[in-house]
Amino acid sequence: MSKEVKNSKTEVPCGIYMNDKDYMNSLLSSLKELVKNYAVSLTEASNECLYQKYKEMFDVYSSMQREVYEAMFERGWYKLEKAED
Repeated sequence: MSKEVKNSKTEVPCGIYMNDKDYMNSLLSSLKELVKNYAVSLTEASNECLYQKYKEMFDVYSSMQREVYEAMFERGWYKLEKAED
């Protein structure tokens, strides 16, 4: 029995040009970096108003990151391994 959790893979063209998977992977990387940086900003914000604005932006980018990841997983561009029981 396979330990992989995955969907059927959506094939993309190969070559020197970026394809949908490349664009989504680039977007996911950028969003992950934004979320990480906003997390640091949250811990260092000394002003409550500024903290709330950072928190709002953190939540938006964190949700976007999750949506992009889920879209990539649905297309079979991410595989997971089942954890032991």
